[in-house]
Amino acid sequence: MSPSKSPAEILDIDDVEVRISHPDKVVFPLPGLTKIDLVRYYLAVADGALRGAGGRPMVLKRFPRGIDAEPFFQKRVPENHPPFIDTATLHYSSGTSAEETVIRDAAGLAWVVNLGCLDLNPHPVRAEDLDHPDELRVDLDPMPGVDWSQIVDTAYVAQEVLDDAGLVGWPKTSGSRGLHILVRIAPQWSYRDVRLAAETLAREVENRAPGLATARWWKEERGESVFVDFNQNAKDRTVASAYSVRSLPDARVSMPLTWNEVRSARPDQFTVLTVPGRFADAGDPHSGINDAVGSLDGLLALAAELGPAEKAPRSGDGAGRRMSVMPLIEVARTKTKPEALAALDEWKARHADLVTALHPADILVDGMRGSSSLWYRVRINLQHIPEAERPPQEELLADYDPWAGKEWPGRPGS
Repeated sequence: MSPSKSPAEILDIDDVEVRISHPDKVVFPLPGLTKIDLVRYYLAVADGALRGAGGRPMVLKRFPRGIDAEPFFQKRVPENHPPFIDTATLHYSSGTSAEETVIRDAAGLAWVVNLGCLDLNPHPVRAEDLDHPDELRVDLDPMPGVDWSQIVDTAYVAQEVLDDAGLVGWPKTSGSRGLHILVRIAPQWSYRDVRLAAETLAREVENRAPGLATARWWKEERGESVFVDFNQNAKDRTVASAYSVRSLPDARVSMPLTWNEVRSARPDQFTVLTVPGRFADAGDPHSGINDAVGSLDGLLALAAELGPAEKAPRSGDGAGRRMSVMPLIEVARTKTKPEALAALDEWKARHADLVTALHPADILVDGMRGSSSLWYRVRINLQHIPEAERPPQEELLADYDPWAGKEWPGRPGS
């Protein structure tokens, strides 16, 4: 966010005062949106945004240096949080715990935006029951080279699988390139069961639409398909909820849709500037989501019928590491995405004779979650390069270590 010396603005939101510091600070330069504009956006769609994120512990994804800089992830609620902010203590698989933020009203929305949050990242549980998710999340994540029509086709296949399992899916744009489908479930199952149900759905979508969609967890094995990302249902995972503003230059929004709209909708239609008018005119397409609570029995029965998913082979050196079935080389590990893309360009320049043979999905630039921020890994899948012409693994062009100097139970590599 750009520097600003404007005085703080005090908003009265349902008889609750919320202080907005630097309200004129420009957050999205292209449409000219300021911090106070974002606050007003969330207040305009508060009913829908709270339906997605209210009452749930959430990770604060903060952009203190603007949308062009990497955000940092804050699990723990700020110590000086106001009394209208609730909290819930989550215990993570790493052995750590965190008292996380829980918002319940429009004042809470304004407060998190003032902290520099753009999107809302709630866990799939209610603060009152942290062990039993009440939401199954289907994340349709397109690989490079996949167009919108393929994502839409996959979404309708997923809808058929959900319908066959007695569940109701509620689609929304991710606010980036993909689609999310949210499913309300009774809070009766563990995280393990919910993830198994999501993986089973993904496998069945792939079975019904091979080549169109994939449930393969390892990115290099997916090809140019839509990945049905079941691991978004793992215990420590969060996703951007409905009406979240994403950090793209046009201030795009994760927009709830009806199934009749999915075919014709395009993600770039829905921005901070366009969504409030739609919301005022038509309301929230997901207004009935909390009345459509279903059971996982159908998907768990299908899981038993399909049997265990195929597991990747492990290395024979005793370390238990997974072995890729693809000819991968790693190019770089970097702190920021621009550094990753620069390293990729350098690799391409060194191997210009190979670049034309690569398919879009062969170039893997992945944002990886670190302890409190993202880092980036660049890899190349050489599957379309003749074996005799494949370059060997070389010294990394950049070798950033996101874990340097940090120790905790469950630390990667410990």
